[in-house]
Amino acid sequence: MIKQQHPSFQHTKTSFFGFMFLLPTSLFALSLLLLLAFNGFSVFYIYLPGYLKSSPEPIKLLPENLSGEKTVTKLVSSVMYAVKEENPPDVSKTHLVQKPNVSMVPSPRPKQGRSARQILRTLGGSGTKGKGVFATKVESFFQNSKCKPRFFMTWISSTESLSDRELLAIESVFKSHPKACLVIVSNSLDSNKGKSVLKPFLDLGFKLIAVHPDFDYIFNNTYAETWFNRLKKGNVDPGEVSLGQNLSNLLRLALLYKYGGVYIDTDVLVLKSFTRLRNVISAQSIDPGTKNWSRLNNAVLIFDENHPLLFKFIQEFALTFDGNRWGHNGPYLVSRVVTRVTGRPGFNFTVLPPSAFYPVDWTRIQSLFQGPKNASHSNWLKVKLKQIRMQSYAIHLWNRQSKNLEVQEGSIIHHIVSDCCIFCNSSKSSFKV
Repeated sequence: MIKQQHPSFQHTKTSFFGFMFLLPTSLFALSLLLLLAFNGFSVFYIYLPGYLKSSPEPIKLLPENLSGEKTVTKLVSSVMYAVKEENPPDVSKTHLVQKPNVSMVPSPRPKQGRSARQILRTLGGSGTKGKGVFATKVESFFQNSKCKPRFFMTWISSTESLSDRELLAIESVFKSHPKACLVIVSNSLDSNKGKSVLKPFLDLGFKLIAVHPDFDYIFNNTYAETWFNRLKKGNVDPGEVSLGQNLSNLLRLALLYKYGGVYIDTDVLVLKSFTRLRNVISAQSIDPGTKNWSRLNNAVLIFDENHPLLFKFIQEFALTFDGNRWGHNGPYLVSRVVTRVTGRPGFNFTVLPPSAFYPVDWTRIQSLFQGPKNASHSNWLKVKLKQIRMQSYAIHLWNRQSKNLEVQEGSIIHHIVSDCCIFCNSSKSSFKV
């Protein structure tokens, strides 16, 4: 005889089995709710960064896979030395750059020891002295001189700090281009003292002027104009890197964009005529494996006026300016932009190999100042000197690394000084030999 269970026990048993059957489904539903909540928080979460003041460091190059035919010529393997990178450590072009976090709060105005306005007054170009004078002086100079090509230099230091090296760079321009015009944009050299320093060149009939910068005029109708206005109002952090250096980086781009011609740094010696070069920039280093450039440099630039690559350079400067990263607004800038525009239509320019303007890397520049130590070293120097004379249009002396080096008798630089000088028997070309 089957014993009948109590109704309450039967109900409890049914509820227990029902609960056990529904438990997995309930846990799964709870997991989905937690997952949805986490995703919603991640999507709508906004990172609010504070102002971080970092020490100077190199910026990574932006990698981009671009299709289409390249308008940049392939580099030839004529590098004289195994090339290393400038002061900051090299950063591979293959590293990915993360997208910046989005902030809905404006960045606080950075604290500065000296305001940008004070620095600009020291450098010149922010007052009324240059208003209208620059445009009139430069345009009249070009019109009356009828010279070719047009060279530009910038000098942001005092007249007293203009050394034999900078004067030799000027000599080298006219030694290779006796009919050229040279405009030196400088506050200090556009003075009576500056005129006396440059007078020997004028006495020989060479065409050059020093003119006080008018940044507002030079930057007019470019991206540089907006950036410069923000800088004057104190809305741009000049950073730890010299503002003068960064203004020089921008100034050379704007000058060439407005007038066209050749820009060279004051530690570049011109070895031969540039007349066959047009719309070129040079690599500083190449990848030994691929033979493609790994970094460009902006110490020598040759471009037509209104060239679209110059426009992109100026735009990049204004939109990505960082005064705390060494080279970010100079060599790294031109490298980033050329990487992006390579293969795009409308950009006609050539990337020259390092041998064109940078035949010797900064880490090995000392070797060019040393005289022969023995017969073997003497033969090596002769071979290198011959290579430079044959392959290079100019040589960058990397002043930061070589300014305290003396030119030894019989060194490569000793021979190059003789090739470049005009006042060869003068102390102006002594170069500490």
